Amino acid sequence: MNPRNFPQRRRLLAISALILGTLSVPVHAQAPIQAVASFSILGDLVRQVGGDRVQVNVLVGPGSDAHVFQPTPAQARLVGQAQVVFSNGLGFEGWMSRLLKTTGYKGQQVVVSQGVQPIQEAGQDDHKGHKHGAHDHGETDPHAWQSVGNAKLFVKNIAQGLCRADAAGCDAYDRNAKAYVARLDALDTEIRAAWTPIPAAQRKVITSHDAFGYYARDFGVKFLAPQGVSTESEASAKGVARLVRQIKKEQIKALFVESISDPRLIAQIGRETGVKPSGELFSDSLSAADGAAPTYIDMMRFNTRALTTAVRGE
Repeated sequence: MNPRNFPQRRRLLAISALILGTLSVPVHAQAPIQAVASFSILGDLVRQVGGDRVQVNVLVGPGSDAHVFQPTPAQARLVGQAQVVFSNGLGFEGWMSRLLKTTGYKGQQVVVSQGVQPIQEAGQDDHKGHKHGAHDHGETDPHAWQSVGNAKLFVKNIAQGLCRADAAGCDAYDRNAKAYVARLDALDTEIRAAWTPIPAAQRKVITSHDAFGYYARDFGVKFLAPQGVSTESEASAKGVARLVRQIKKEQIKALFVESISDPRLIAQIGRETGVKPSGELFSDSLSAADGAAPTYIDMMRFNTRALTTAVRGE
């Protein structure tokens, strides 16, 4: 063999190796599916199901209020470029249909509350035992994620939506969903066990707005609030006065402000009743990554510990 051909052979071998290496790139190294979730709690659920195949962008981030959200131009661009958009539905994101129309969005749209049995706030004596002056006309309670059973339904709908957007990843999404539902089953059992030793008559809580109706229904807790199901509603003076009287009469000990709410109204109720606020609950938003409730499961555990401690008067 002519020694002068050695450099040429080395170049050919190098090119062959490069081609073979390119062909052997694993399928999962493809660009992730671009997904948008309307708010932080839903974003976490989508990440649990999507895993590393999905890039999740959240519109209403931790500590922000989806009831009063106004999308920025940059967020509108994210939506326009997404392959799949996830929303809660049940009237929670009143701005979503306008946003999708404005961006001309043509991708997959997934309403994760599809199949949920909604609670109707009818302004009558219901599971909360309290009639809210600002919401006597009745409306749907959108906070369905406060039921772990509903969260399991959300996960099923998320997996189906991702499968439609990315058929190649469907097996992975189904596996992730099943594994996460098992964790949710354990969470539901854990929450029920935490409430079991507490007498039903003692399970009374005051919160900023009506965000815990599904939690109340599932776990036998009575929640009362000066505002209705939206933080946009105004608490009437008459309604607050009635709530103050009820707190005094029933000796309710648990008084909470929510992470997304103005604390002044709860502080006022605390002064008028002599009940010291018990701290903060997470209703419509997760905490930051380094906070007390960075994931859905963390949020439900945190809230349950705070609630059960407060109703016991500890």
